[in-house]
Amino acid sequence: MDEEGDDEEEQPQSNARAPGWVLLLTMCAAGIGGTFQYGYNLTIINAPTNHIQKFVNETWLERYGSELDSWIITLIWSIIVSVFPLGGFMGALLAGPMAIRLGRKKSLLFNNLFIILSAISCGFSRYAKSFEMIILGRILAGVNSGVSMNIQPMYLGESAPKKLRGTGALSCAVSTAIGLVMGQVVGLREILGSEEVWPLLLASNVVPAIIQLMVLPWVPESPRYLLIDLKDKDSCVVALRRLRGNCDFSGEVEEMMAEQRAIQGQRPKSLCELIREPSLRRQILTIVVLSSAMQLCGNDSMYFYASYIFQAAGISSEKIQYVVIGTGSCELITSITCTLVIDRVGRRVLVMGGYSLMSVWAVVFMVALSQQEHITWMPYLSMVCIFAYILSFGIGPAGVTGLMPAEIFDQMARPAAYMICGSLMWLVLFVVGLAFPFIVQGLRHFCFMPFLVVCVCTTLYIGFFLPETKGKSVLEITEEFKRAKPHSEKNGWIGVQEIKSTSL
Repeated sequence: MDEEGDDEEEQPQSNARAPGWVLLLTMCAAGIGGTFQYGYNLTIINAPTNHIQKFVNETWLERYGSELDSWIITLIWSIIVSVFPLGGFMGALLAGPMAIRLGRKKSLLFNNLFIILSAISCGFSRYAKSFEMIILGRILAGVNSGVSMNIQPMYLGESAPKKLRGTGALSCAVSTAIGLVMGQVVGLREILGSEEVWPLLLASNVVPAIIQLMVLPWVPESPRYLLIDLKDKDSCVVALRRLRGNCDFSGEVEEMMAEQRAIQGQRPKSLCELIREPSLRRQILTIVVLSSAMQLCGNDSMYFYASYIFQAAGISSEKIQYVVIGTGSCELITSITCTLVIDRVGRRVLVMGGYSLMSVWAVVFMVALSQQEHITWMPYLSMVCIFAYILSFGIGPAGVTGLMPAEIFDQMARPAAYMICGSLMWLVLFVVGLAFPFIVQGLRHFCFMPFLVVCVCTTLYIGFFLPETKGKSVLEITEEFKRAKPHSEKNGWIGVQEIKSTSL
């Protein structure tokens, strides 16, 4: 680590004159091989669906001399799709130990190994006549996304100044949205979505990994990690000088020193230690609610309905692939907007507003679905609902959820908190993906009723129990959680003290 500090001292002094560019480069370098990969790998699998199913059947026929039944082909395809979130779950569990032992930046660099192996496995699958290599490649791509979705917001939240902490961490949502759109664009038949080159489409995720490996080594490590975890004040100051330039960051160093004193003698908490810590239970409950709601809110299910709704509105099947790109563009637009305003408006307003609007549009969408066969213009209202729902998700829930663990947990608890956050998101994504077809079959036009309940309950929880974290230090936010109380409690801090004394 001392070598890293020396390397940073040798960087050109011109960086000190333009600190904004160094921070922007840090965000871009972390994002291109980070959460960008999540969005990209989520959408590139959609375009070659029919081609991969045909490849599975042909491979089986060549091996065993008989064709597969259609339901077995569907089952194998479901496995190819569903192993991605399972890989993400494994990556989320790896992220905490990696962030502690390797540091934030080196963890992101090492994480590219998984995506390179994934690209090799998928890219050579047709040559090797093995659909099992696609399954392996999707697992590895999921591991990469699971690691990056935890470590990237942690890294950027610790590297950005307090007034831009939300912007830095929320750039993860922008990277994800850009990845979604790029995956949709590259998957067009005219580019890499044709039957001849679909293995190249699945292997194209190696390009962002190579870009990150070339750029990320030139940006500094997280200053908070250098000072609090490694107790290397000199390297921390060097990193801050590169990120802040000639600005006075002495107050920021003092704040980090105060946090270091507050956790004196502690070591990074394991997952079990964090769960057993009584003083952090309200923070843990908060990230459990927000992480679960992010996948249970039904945003991904809107993508499931998109093609069907567009076709019902009279759009030809040849043009639907271009219109679907608009859904990803909606999330990108709102993510960029949210990134620009989050440090002015605050976190609570954005996430509450997002879930509130999603609740409204869920009701309208169900009404439109129920009347679609009776009223000619209802498919167009359904189209509006799809875009509005995705826009509402991008306003706050898409980005603020990943920011919360970085803001409400101290340095020793943060990696384990991201393990909880990430593993929950991936597990719930897997469950929703399996359950949603049965929900549609059982509830039909009212299939979004469970998502409506989730959005309403999450809005109420945030309104009653989540304090605003904008512009506050971790110690200040921790004190607010300590003072937080159920709505029915009238005795304030005295009531909390009485509960503590009773438990003792």
